[in-house]
Amino acid sequence: MATFDVLNTAGDVVGSAEVPDSIFAAEVKEHLHWEVVRWQEAKARAGTHKVKTKSEVRGGGRKPWSQKGTGNARAGSNRSPLWVGGGTVHGPTPRDHGFSVNKKVRHSALCSALSQKAQAEQIKVVKSFELSEPKTRAMAEILATLGGDKTLIVAETEDAFVAKSARNLPGVTTLPAVGLNVRDVLNHGTILVTEEALKAVERRLA
Repeated sequence: MATFDVLNTAGDVVGSAEVPDSIFAAEVKEHLHWEVVRWQEAKARAGTHKVKTKSEVRGGGRKPWSQKGTGNARAGSNRSPLWVGGGTVHGPTPRDHGFSVNKKVRHSALCSALSQKAQAEQIKVVKSFELSEPKTRAMAEILATLGGDKTLIVAETEDAFVAKSARNLPGVTTLPAVGLNVRDVLNHGTILVTEEALKAVERRLA
C-alpha cells in the first residue's frame, strides 16, 4: 500500500492515508496518456465549422453569358468555386470528432497519470480546506503554502466555497472526485486532494 501524509492548510502533518498501489503506484504508461488526452480533446471539439458549397451560396441562378460567341470561357453560374463569392469545394462540414476508447484503457491511463504524479511527489492530501465563506485571499494563502505554479484541487463533491475562492486565481482548477481526468492531472504541477476526495477516487478506481 502506498502512503500519503495528510496535511492541514498550514502544511503540518496531521495524519497519514494508505492507498492501493494499483492506483498510485502503478506502471507509468505514457502512450496511454497520449491516447486518452487525444480522446478527451477530440470529444471537446464543437465540430460546428461550416462553409457553403456552390448549391448553398446566394445567387447564380442565371447563366452569366452565352455558351458560345463571347470569347469568354464557358460558365454556367457566377457562384462557381472559380468565381469570387462562389461556393467552397471540399470545405469543412459539421461533424462529431469524437472516437471511442476502451473503458479499461481510460482506467489504466488515469491510474498511470496519478502514479506518475505520486512518484514525483506532486500529490498532496489535505485534511480539509476549512473555508467558512468564499475568500480568494484565504485560498491564495493556502496555495502559497501547499500549491505550486499550476494547482489542481480535488474535493469529494463540488464545494462551492472552494470553487469560488479559487476561480479567480490563475492556473488553479477545481474538480469533484468524479470529474478527475487524465488531461487535468497531467496539465497541473501540483494536485491537492482532500482526504474525503482521496477515498472517493479510491472507490471509483478500485
